[in-house]
Amino acid sequence: MQLEALLNYPRALPAMPRAVSDLLAEMNREDPSPKRVGELIGRDPALTTRVLRLSNSAFFRVSRKIGSADEAVALLGMTHVRSLVMAAALGASFKNVPGIDLKQFWRYSLRAADIARALAGVLHQNQGNAFTAGLIHAIGVLVMHIAMPDQMLTLNVSTQPLDFDRAAAEQAVLGYSYAQVGAGMAEKWQFPQEMVSALANQLTPFEGEAYDPLAGLLHLASWRARAEELQLDINGMAATFPDMVGLTLGLDLDSVLGKDPAEWSFSQALGAFIG
Repeated sequence: MQLEALLNYPRALPAMPRAVSDLLAEMNREDPSPKRVGELIGRDPALTTRVLRLSNSAFFRVSRKIGSADEAVALLGMTHVRSLVMAAALGASFKNVPGIDLKQFWRYSLRAADIARALAGVLHQNQGNAFTAGLIHAIGVLVMHIAMPDQMLTLNVSTQPLDFDRAAAEQAVLGYSYAQVGAGMAEKWQFPQEMVSALANQLTPFEGEAYDPLAGLLHLASWRARAEELQLDINGMAATFPDMVGLTLGLDLDSVLGKDPAEWSFSQALGAFIG
């Protein structure tokens, strides 16, 4: 299937829920109302439950339990709540994807998101954007498996979805990879252009005419999360570390590994995606 046909395939790209589109419209205003945002989240019980699960997870290390959408907005701020709304919407949109272990996929994506946010703090980039971009950087994998299940299952036999060589294998077979698919989906869902660009450039953030630091963060965060899923030891990580991307950003292997979460158990956050 050609990329344009895939991005227009009705079953592959879920429509943005009305609650989310209303929320984004409010959040995109020059002076969004925290009260209005809380009200809009509260109108959708399923969305509220998912947002609160994420809000109270280890990611945000809040000092007390957040019990309502209004509290989430007050304690976490608009940028993080926007990330949580998008994450919750995505978690509800993709179910029973052929050939994909969704628990593993979202665990990996949450790990990449946490690392991207931590690295963004070091490099003085927007941490909310980095978290969201990390969370959705591989969403194209799900879209491709829904639209082309037989072809993807065949590809999975030779190269698993979280293998380091996966993007190259997709490119060789299809002429595009999950990165372009994810960028196309983000554009249709009206994500900020900075995020669309980062998803599109994540595999080669500093090649050709591209110079995309957020894409560079995604590249490193994806590498680290995949290395953990593949259970690489320190020698394996040293051998596969993307040196040129790290050098361009001023980050070496030790500095990236130093941003690992204290623990890899994200069970509460996972509930927002597979619960």
